[in-house]
Order: sequence, then structure tokens, then C-alpha cells
Amino acid sequence: MHPTQAPPAERTHWSPPDAAATAPAATPARLVPRAVGQADAVLGGVADACRRRGPMALRWSLAVVFVWFGGLKLAGATPVEGLIAATLPFVSPAVSVPALGLGEVALGVAVALGLAPRLTLLALAAHLTGTFLAFAMAPELMVTDGNPLLLTADGEFVLKNVVLISAALVLVGRYADGARPGGRAVPRA
Repeated sequence: MHPTQAPPAERTHWSPPDAAATAPAATPARLVPRAVGQADAVLGGVADACRRRGPMALRWSLAVVFVWFGGLKLAGATPVEGLIAATLPFVSPAVSVPALGLGEVALGVAVALGLAPRLTLLALAAHLTGTFLAFAMAPELMVTDGNPLLLTADGEFVLKNVVLISAALVLVGRYADGARPGGRAVPRA
């Protein structure tokens, strides 16, 4: 045996260095871009899911709200009967409230079923736009002390219709671009 050679029992085999021992230190400068990249990938997946499922959620949300609120009017259990009476003083609430309820239920069912979606959603938006008549016909119910920035509960109830109108218009545009409600071809109504 050569004097510089270790005896056979003492020989060691070469192994790669421990990866953790040779990896650069985990510094904020290295971790932040990695975390941002991972968060971006997760958010991208969420955005894709929203793109696929969001229109359906909007459609069903509008349908549920319209069927529910319309049903309350038909059942004589709506909390907005006084507001309707003040907004439409030239029509008896015994007629206007159930008529509005019937129209809302019909719109809600049509939206849920995807019937003539663009036409139905435009009718829904027009109906909701009509609710703003309350600000002209019954301002005392809508604002406090004549200040349009101080909405009452009724004023807030009507103002939130801006969101529902916007949702309907988003869906009108989506269906105009060829999207299909309920998996069926979009009728050109």
C-alpha cells in the first residue's frame, strides 16, 4: 500500500455537498420575488375562476333577488309598500305593488332560465332605473334634511340598485360577445 493511501477500511466515498449547506442564504431580497410570483400565480388562478364563474354568479344573484323581492310584493309582505305608494301616488298600492311584484318575479325567472338574456337584462335594468323616481317623487323618504349626501334607509335601498343595474349591463355585454347563459346558444333578442 502506498504511504499516502488510506487503508481500505478508512476510505470514504465521495458524496455531493449538502444542498442546504451550499444554497445561498434565504434573504428578504430573495424571498420577496418568490412570494410575489407564487401569489401572482394563485391570484391568476382565482381570476380565471372568476372569469369562468362570475357571470353565472351575477346572473343567479339577479334572479334570486328579483324572484325574492317580487314574491314579497305578491305576498303582501314587502317592507317597501309605503315607498312604492309615495313614488307612484297616481296608482293604488293595491294595484302597483302586486303588479311590480309580478313583473319582478317574471324578470327573475327569465334571467334564471336565460330566456332572451339581453332583452331580459335590459328590461331588468330599465325597471331598476325606474326606482330612482322615488328621489323625485318622495325626496323626504330618501334623504335627511334635504341633504342628498344623507341618505335614509330607503335612499340607500334605492341607491344600491346602481350595482344591480351595472351587473345587468355587464351581462348584456357578455352575452352580446357570444357568451352562453346556461350552456345554450345565445338568442339574438
